[in-house]
Amino acid sequence: MTLSRKSPNRLKFIFLMILVGLNLRPALSSLAPLLPRIASEGELSVLSLSLLTTLPVLCLGLFAPFSPWLARRLGIERSLALGLIILSFGLALRGLTHAPTLFIGTLLIGASIGILGTLLPALFKRELADSADLMTGVYTMALCLGGALGAGLSIPLADALGSWSLSLMSWTSLAITALITWCWMMPQPPPDPQLSASNGHARALLSSPLAWQVMLFMGSQSSLAYIVFGWLPTLLVRQGYSEGEAGWLMSASILTQLFSAIAAPWLARLNKDQRPALIAMLSLVGIGLLLVLLGPSSLRWPGAILLGLGQGGSFSLALTLIVLRSGNSKIAGELSALVQGGGYTLAALGPLVVGLMLDANIGIKGITWLLLSILAFAASMALLAGRQHRLEIDDSGTLLTIKLRS
Repeated sequence: MTLSRKSPNRLKFIFLMILVGLNLRPALSSLAPLLPRIASEGELSVLSLSLLTTLPVLCLGLFAPFSPWLARRLGIERSLALGLIILSFGLALRGLTHAPTLFIGTLLIGASIGILGTLLPALFKRELADSADLMTGVYTMALCLGGALGAGLSIPLADALGSWSLSLMSWTSLAITALITWCWMMPQPPPDPQLSASNGHARALLSSPLAWQVMLFMGSQSSLAYIVFGWLPTLLVRQGYSEGEAGWLMSASILTQLFSAIAAPWLARLNKDQRPALIAMLSLVGIGLLLVLLGPSSLRWPGAILLGLGQGGSFSLALTLIVLRSGNSKIAGELSALVQGGGYTLAALGPLVVGLMLDANIGIKGITWLLLSILAFAASMALLAGRQHRLEIDDSGTLLTIKLRS
């Protein structure tokens, strides 16, 4: 497909997507390895730390629905630039040592990632409609790499800089780099007047079972992902591992997601029915969780790798479903807002519940059963969302769900 007239060429566009994607996970994964160190200072209670891990995920959900409105008012390119500005400011603010600024910065980070992450699938569908699902895999790979860097470098950066707060603040430089490059290389046209005047199909999506199935799958698998982002190092430290080893285990798990994130969309392309691929990825998540949390210490690294493969693949497929279940870029943008808005709002409950369980001194076994229950629900939604269906708009402008031919 030929790119739109005002777009950069294909290679520049892919580079920009990778650069932006690299920024959407370090803000989340860089905090988790530092939680034991922050807790040891005694300034924040376990409940406060639970809220700190929950807040960004909740903001992802709460601000994602505003993305289509923002794109209609500013244009999608300028909206993405605004998201990067907010992200940079939030990262800088979170690096201050005062508790209020830590929470305000975290809130801004969640809001910005909610906007950025929701708009990007629609941009893929618009610019690279013939390979939007594969581009989603490349973008997800960048997310996973950023998450791995955030988890693995947090403790070394804190040691080198002499402060956990400076470690958190250091990620501002990557966000500013992405902002400058985006504004320099990506044209920033004004919004399309026809798009600005459109009311969209948001209400119709709310009555679509397919949209809800994709949203609930996104929410349940994301809940597991953000529990890992927020609490896996703490759970490992409670099992006797050092802060450094816990951080590297989490980093290795996230780094492994690179391979399945790029491979999963290719696997999904083998059939219009994505259920086999979805169930395969979720099975790896279940095995990995059992090995990491309940298995012998000798299997902690294989468990982390399997967990990463499963989570990278399931998240990549969740984003791919938004593209595959949308008949055009407009539906993709609105479905992305619903799926990520509702999904991340539900996902925020996961880190909060695990934090409350830790505060109540519930053991690793009890927490593992919670995670497996969430996984079972994700599998049930995958069996529905992975079917051969797609949302289309007919000649009268009505949103329909059609069944695809095998």
